[in-house]
Amino acid sequence: MNIQKPIINESNRIYKEAKKIIPYQTQTLSKAPFNYVEGVSPKYLKKGKGCYVWDVDGNKYIDYGMALGPIVLGYCYDKVDDAIREQLNDAINLTLMHPLELEVSKLLVDVIPCAEMVRFGKNGSDVTTAAIRLARAYTGRDLVVCCGYHGWQDWYAATLPLNAGIPDDIRKLTIKFNYNDINSLKKILEKNGDEVSCVIIEPSTADLPKENFLEKAKELCHKKGAVFILDEIKTGFRIALGGAQEYFGVIPDIATYGKAMGNGMPISAIVGKKEIMQHMNDIFFSFTSAGELLSLAAAKATINELISKNVINEMSKIGSNLMTKYNKVLKDVGLETKMIFKGMNNYNVLTFSDPKKAEIYKSLLIQEMAKRGILFGGYNIMCFSHDQEDINSSIQAFSESASLLSAWIKEGRFEEKLEGIVSRPVFKRY
Repeated sequence: MNIQKPIINESNRIYKEAKKIIPYQTQTLSKAPFNYVEGVSPKYLKKGKGCYVWDVDGNKYIDYGMALGPIVLGYCYDKVDDAIREQLNDAINLTLMHPLELEVSKLLVDVIPCAEMVRFGKNGSDVTTAAIRLARAYTGRDLVVCCGYHGWQDWYAATLPLNAGIPDDIRKLTIKFNYNDINSLKKILEKNGDEVSCVIIEPSTADLPKENFLEKAKELCHKKGAVFILDEIKTGFRIALGGAQEYFGVIPDIATYGKAMGNGMPISAIVGKKEIMQHMNDIFFSFTSAGELLSLAAAKATINELISKNVINEMSKIGSNLMTKYNKVLKDVGLETKMIFKGMNNYNVLTFSDPKKAEIYKSLLIQEMAKRGILFGGYNIMCFSHDQEDINSSIQAFSESASLLSAWIKEGRFEEKLEGIVSRPVFKRY
């Protein structure tokens, strides 16, 4: 395997200019250089095709970031891009409604178990916030109980370290509980149940639900008269066609979808039971590009391709193979007690037993994988365009990288092997 530290001169030049006029130099914190290894990893990408991306210096990588999850079929996937081009011949946005709004709504009602009515947004934060506002309107209560990550809007961002500019009164209205810890939810509801408008959960994280966690959460929620919401921005159109609710058999009152729904185009949706969704008539949820046509055309093409090609099952098989082989590599080189890949077959995360060592261990793997042409950020998001040859190349690269890391740890020299700045999680940076 070709092993070479990427030349990233053009990335560095653009980054230097960006520092002058773009706060934090990025539009999306999870795409910023501090998520990778500054000095080794590329900072700017120029194009993508299939499962490959090229940076502005011309380096080619097999990508496991998939634009943070939206790319489910592959970059520049012909069926989707053709649908976008065809719609572009007519219009991007119009003064009145367009039939695509109904066509895509019908598709969602067909494939998502809880979907009886539909409204569209552009990103996950749009629709999770709409879900919260809708639950408050329906119940007449204000308190929100949440588990997972739900976007940048005030109601959730108040719980994060980056919460400047959010009034104290808003911060008091959101309470977090722990995934797979049903007692943490039970205690909150016992204390605040009559004030709780909803419970919103990311149905799967690095861990899968255990001991009927989702069913129990729904039951506790309904006992208190609150709305049960699944935030399927990550799991929708990945874990199953209908999302985690189909896969785990737990049907929520409301669900939110995005990311993979449009294979990279900015589109999201809030769906749910008619009894509750009718209260969308009572809240204000309206913006100029909510019915933007290129994204609706992309969503229609993406969902139909997922159905016709049985994409999710095929992608899950190859993703399961990758995760299984990666974990076997970790065992073979003696790292299985220090780290392991966990999560969904086609969206899994490298987790660590020692939080104090996690950043440096992950950084060294990111560094060595980049040298071998793999854009790896500590997680593997699959797309339909990853084939067995890509998987084999990735396994070889990971085997070599993990072997080096294991040797460096045994020698006690791993910290000096880092050739750039250690990777850090988004919120820890602040």
